[in-house]
Amino acid sequence: MPPERTTPIRVLVAKPGLDGHDRGAKVIARALRDAGMEVIYTGLRQTPEMIVNAAIQEDVDCVGLSILSGAHNVIVPRVTSLLRERGAEDILVVLGGTIPEQDAAFLKSQGVSAIFGPGTPLATTVSFIRENVKPHSLTA
Repeated sequence: MPPERTTPIRVLVAKPGLDGHDRGAKVIARALRDAGMEVIYTGLRQTPEMIVNAAIQEDVDCVGLSILSGAHNVIVPRVTSLLRERGAEDILVVLGGTIPEQDAAFLKSQGVSAIFGPGTPLATTVSFIRENVKPHSLTA
């Protein structure tokens, strides 16, 4: 059994690309906050570079990307590649939005740990993040 955390899980919620619909991102940010996590919300129209820089500066345990624009097959690999280049591949990456089922395997091969589509219960997302944050974030 892993040691108990002494600090809250830190999650960066980001809206990459040109998609201007952020209701889902705000709902998940609130749910994570209400579950006791520290949430950093980047706002709309973030580039992969902006997201990765913020994730590293904020020392987050998880990056949650919310994408409705259809650009997930371009944006997500760029984010995960930048995380690897910066030595931050241990940050959990999750994805939410309207992601076609046929794209899921590719996105997971690029480093996405989970994809949460419309209608996913908030508790499912909260539980997944709690159970899958990398051990480096835990104090012994």
